[in-house]
Amino acid sequence: MCADLRLNVDYHVCLVWNINMIKVEGLTKRYARTVAVDDISFEVEKGQIVGFLGPNGAGKTTTMRVLTCFLPPSAGKVTVGGFDVLESPQEVKKRIGYLPETPPLYPEMEVIEYLTFVGQIKGIPSADIKRRADEVIGRCALGDVRAKLIGKLSKGFRQRVGIAQAIIHNPDVLILDEPTSGLDPKQIIEIRELLKALSGDHTIILSTHILSEVEQSCERVIIISQGKLVAQDSVANLTNRLRGAEAVSLEVEAADGRPNPTEVQGRLEQVAGVSRVMMKESKDGRITLEVESLQGRHIRAELARSVVNSGWNLNELRAVGLSLEDIFLQLTTAEPKEEGGQK
Repeated sequence: MCADLRLNVDYHVCLVWNINMIKVEGLTKRYARTVAVDDISFEVEKGQIVGFLGPNGAGKTTTMRVLTCFLPPSAGKVTVGGFDVLESPQEVKKRIGYLPETPPLYPEMEVIEYLTFVGQIKGIPSADIKRRADEVIGRCALGDVRAKLIGKLSKGFRQRVGIAQAIIHNPDVLILDEPTSGLDPKQIIEIRELLKALSGDHTIILSTHILSEVEQSCERVIIISQGKLVAQDSVANLTNRLRGAEAVSLEVEAADGRPNPTEVQGRLEQVAGVSRVMMKESKDGRITLEVESLQGRHIRAELARSVVNSGWNLNELRAVGLSLEDIFLQLTTAEPKEEGGQK
């Protein structure tokens, strides 16, 4: 009997642990005659950092406002932590921290005063508010400005205060809309490091136009265009799907003299499975080339064997992926709708 009870408890814990933190099924949002979000579905697992991408007007902000219970869906179902945004909005809000593109700050308040106020309206017990405010001030590196008026802070520090208000109630999910918008390079790096530090404790959806941020920070990307979902996967998997063939960069150097670039290119073009060889650079006896395979062929082992058998040194051989910018442009470049869309 005890063993059966233990199995049931373990099974229940396993179900809770593996639950999708966010689940969107057939989400549609209409504004009069305009369809801002058109029947999109995706899931985000506990602890993931997901980049949410799309052109202006694609429906990103509308989707985030539905997730955070600011807007009701016109159709479909959205759950956060197992709670439906229509049936249990208060439970959803308890589990979400939201940073809109313009942080909801009061410039006439001091940082500590503002965070205390936010803690109160988010229902943190009075006995815990000071501790939580001190914790988020520490995590967001706001100690030097805790007693300053928010209106006198730099934009970078205001963004930090915005993130602090989003995490003060220790939510399961963080939804961040353009958290680095308008920041200088140093401030962007600081916010990036902060988000990395937060990622271990929170599931994060990050909307941004800075694609390098997504490549460096996110495990998966969700891309929408004109209100429709066009892709959801890791950057590496999207590269493979869009390119459909392997691309390899390699650097060759002669063991005893300079190889002829034309000879190297010709030799690699004869390798089975190679579709194209492109010369990138030839300098100081080192030749850099990019080689593409035929559809579905893996050529790295054969390329290495060909270089070595030719008596040359193989200094580098690595897979080359499409950049996230290339992926984004391929998936979202289309003629605009006549009626437009909502951001």
